[in-house]
Amino acid sequence: MKQKKYVAGLYFRLSQEDERQGESASIDNQRTILRKYAEERGFEIHGEYIDDGISGTTFQRPEVQRLLDDAKTGVINTIIVKDLSRFGRNYIEVGQYIDYVFPAFGIRFIAIQDNVDTENRDSGTMEMMPIMNVFNEWHAANTSKKIRAVWKAKANEGVFHGKKACYGYIKSTNNKGTFMIDEEVAPIVVRIFEMYASGISPKRISEILNEENIPCPGQYAFEKLGHKGKTGDRRLWGQMTIASMLKNMEYIGHMPQLRSTSISYKNHKRYNKDQSEWVIVHNTHPAIISQDLWDKVREREKSVAQGRKTATGYTHPLSGFLFCADCGCKMKLNSVGNNKYAFNCGDHMRFGKAICFSHHISAKTLEKIILDDIREMAQRIVLDEKTIREEFIHHNAELADTTIKKTQKELQAKQKRTEELSRLMQLAYEDKLKGKMPEDICISFIQKYSEEQKRLETEISTLETKLTEANNTKQSADDFICNIKKYLEAPELTREMCYELIERVVVGGLPKITGKEREIDIVYKVDIASVLRHKLKK
Repeated sequence: MKQKKYVAGLYFRLSQEDERQGESASIDNQRTILRKYAEERGFEIHGEYIDDGISGTTFQRPEVQRLLDDAKTGVINTIIVKDLSRFGRNYIEVGQYIDYVFPAFGIRFIAIQDNVDTENRDSGTMEMMPIMNVFNEWHAANTSKKIRAVWKAKANEGVFHGKKACYGYIKSTNNKGTFMIDEEVAPIVVRIFEMYASGISPKRISEILNEENIPCPGQYAFEKLGHKGKTGDRRLWGQMTIASMLKNMEYIGHMPQLRSTSISYKNHKRYNKDQSEWVIVHNTHPAIISQDLWDKVREREKSVAQGRKTATGYTHPLSGFLFCADCGCKMKLNSVGNNKYAFNCGDHMRFGKAICFSHHISAKTLEKIILDDIREMAQRIVLDEKTIREEFIHHNAELADTTIKKTQKELQAKQKRTEELSRLMQLAYEDKLKGKMPEDICISFIQKYSEEQKRLETEISTLETKLTEANNTKQSADDFICNIKKYLEAPELTREMCYELIERVVVGGLPKITGKEREIDIVYKVDIASVLRHKLKK
C-alpha cells in the first residue's frame, strides 16, 4: 500500500498577551518546535503562516484564513500547530473545524504539545480535546477580564493610555499618562470654539481653516510629531473633525476614557458607549478652553436654530429661531432689496395662502423689538437683581419639586426592572445549562430581555438628565442673569446673543389679516416669565 504524502502548513500565532510571557511563546520558538516535528516524520513543509499580535478568540486573522483556504483547495493536507490555543481560543469554532471541516476535506490536524492528532481519533487525548478547548477559551476570557480591569483602574486614576494626545495637547514629558498644552496649536482650538459659539457652522469653520492653509490635526501630527496617518487621509479640515473637537471635554481639562468597547472577548467589533458609561476624571491636565466658552458651545448645540446662509453667504442672527404662531412652521428669511431682509411663514412662502397666511415682518423691526426687550430685562435685573432671583426661584420651586418627585419615582421603577431583567437572563442561562430549557428558547428569552434592558437604559439616562436639570434651577437662573446683564448696552442683536439667551420667537399674524394686534412671543432659555417675560405688541 502506497504511503500517503503529507504536505504540511505550519501555523504560528502570537498575541499581545503572549508577548509578555517571553521566549516560550515566541514565533521563533514555535518555528523550531514545528519544523523539527515535521522533519522527523518526513512531512513536506509547504509554507509558514504567521499571525503576530492577534487574539485567538477570533478566526478573522489574515494568515489563518490563508491557511484554511490552502487546506480546502488541496494545496496542503496537514496543519501543524504548537498547541490548540495557537489555532484558536474559541472552543465552538475550534471544535467545528477539527470535528467537521477538516475530516470533510481530508485534512490532518496536529497540535504537538497537546498530543492531538486527528489521524488517531480513538486516542484518549482526542476524547479530552473538547475540555482542552473549553479551558483555552476560559483562559482567553480570564485574560480579557484582567486586561479590562487594568484599563479601568488606570482610567479611574485619570491615566491616559492612548497612543497620542488629542490636537492641542502633547503627552507630558514628566508623566506620560497626562497632557501638556501644545502652545503652537492651542490658539487654533480656542478659535474653533469661539467661531462656533458666535454662530459659524462646523462646515464653514473647516472651510476657513483650509483657506488659511492651517494644517489639520492629521497633517500636523505627521509633520511635527512624526505620527503616520491612515492610508488615504486627505490632510484637510472637515466638518466632522470640527464637530468632534467641539464635543471633546479634554479641552476643559477633564480626562474621559473607556468611551468605546468591544462586544466581547470573542467579537472585537467596537461600538461607542453612552456618555453615562464613560470614566471621567476631572481636572487632570491644564484646560485650553474656559468653562464659560464650553457652556456657550453646549447651548448652541441644544438650540433649535442651526442657521441657514443666503446665496451671498449671510446668516441672519435670528435665522432658525423664528416660528409662525398659526401653523408652527419656521419663518423663512428673504431679501427685499438693497441689503434689506424680511421674515415670513415658511409654509406660506412655499405653498401659498392655502396652507397659511402671510406673517411678513421686517428683519430690522424684529431685531429692534428683541434687542429692546433684552436691554429692558437687563436693566430691570441690574436695578433689583436680588428680588428678581428670589421671585424666580420661589416661582419654580414648587414646579421643580413636583418634577423631581415624579422623575425619581419613574427612575426607580425603571432601575428596578433593569435589575429584574438581569436576574431573568441569568435564570434562563442556568436553566439551559441544567437541561430545563431548550437552547433556542433560552436565546429567544435572553434576546428579548436584552432588548428591553437596552431600551430602559436609554430611558434611565434621559430621566437622570431631567433630574439634574430640575435640581439646577437656581444655577440656571444665575447663569441666565449673568448672561443677560452683559447685554445692557449691546449696540446690536448678534447671533451669539441669540444662542445664549433665546429658545425661540413665535411671530403672530399681521393686524390687517387677523383683525387684532400682532403678538411676538419671546421664549428665553430660562423661564423667568413670572418676573420679566412679557408680550410685545407692534
